[in-house]
Amino acid sequence: MTEDARDSAPPQRDDTDDHDLLTYGEAGVRLYEEVRAQRTLVEALELSGPSDELAEARRRLEMLEAAFERNTRQPINDDNFEAFFGYKGTARRNT
Repeated sequence: MTEDARDSAPPQRDDTDDHDLLTYGEAGVRLYEEVRAQRTLVEALELSGPSDELAEARRRLEMLEAAFERNTRQPINDDNFEAFFGYKGTARRNT
């Protein structure tokens, strides 16, 4: 996760999303929460010194941060809607 992403406001859950589905927005919120929790774990493990558990925690943190970056990098818009969903349509807009 870039420094900008770390310092930015957390993503917000959209109250109008279908709660039976893991939506793009909900995935972003969950990833953000997991990154914060994993970062806290890594920081705690660092106080204990090097260990296999710390190395594994750092690897997981890197993977979570990469997933978060992918999730925030390309929001769905009219141009990429069909490529993402596989059918023609338009992206929903919050107006």
